[in-house]
Amino acid sequence: MGWKTDWRSFYYEAAPEPDDIQLDPAATALLVIDIQNTYLEVSVDPVEAARWRPFINRMHDTVIPNTAGLQAWAREKGIEVIHARIACLKADGRDRSLSQKKPGFNHLQLPKDRADAQIVDAVGPQGDEIVVTKTTDSALTGTNLRMVLHNLGVRDVIVAGIFTDQCISSSVRSLADESFGVVVVEDCCAAATRELHEAELRIINMIYCHVVSSEEVRGLVG
Repeated sequence: MGWKTDWRSFYYEAAPEPDDIQLDPAATALLVIDIQNTYLEVSVDPVEAARWRPFINRMHDTVIPNTAGLQAWAREKGIEVIHARIACLKADGRDRSLSQKKPGFNHLQLPKDRADAQIVDAVGPQGDEIVVTKTTDSALTGTNLRMVLHNLGVRDVIVAGIFTDQCISSSVRSLADESFGVVVVEDCCAAATRELHEAELRIINMIYCHVVSSEEVRGLVG
């Protein structure tokens, strides 16, 4: 068991094991997506609060501490730490993509300067670390991140954050389409439910990225 055989979908059940991954710190970035205050707010509606309790627990117990640890490790190794957050640049949200204006969960009008739009302190930027603000799911489509990564000489991107089946998946697919090597850290990510989280990891694994644990990713750096 391990990242070479775990998280396989139907498409890759019989595929050979992938080659070893060796990440060069000078050509690798850690991208943390959308771990923002708004997603840790507990609903005043007791039914909604109960429905989202497993997600909130995973964020506090697993995702945030693991991500903070991963960031500290990356900084020590000389890996560029980059942050992405979702917010609108106009107070009325007119600049958001269509997917952010549809009714339902994704209808998030989050002005960039509001407190709930900010990155959670425990995983926030340090020093001159780059923060990109996106108005759609993909951290590449919604920002100048593609150019920034190329200018920094990045070839491989380690991805953490939320939501696995939305902004993580969209960002991973965009990165893969741009021919970046992508590693997704399973225990630094979350979806609304464990089922959605695991299903999406199996969908994107092997074709758009390799899914690893926070322990495994440390062993991939040369």
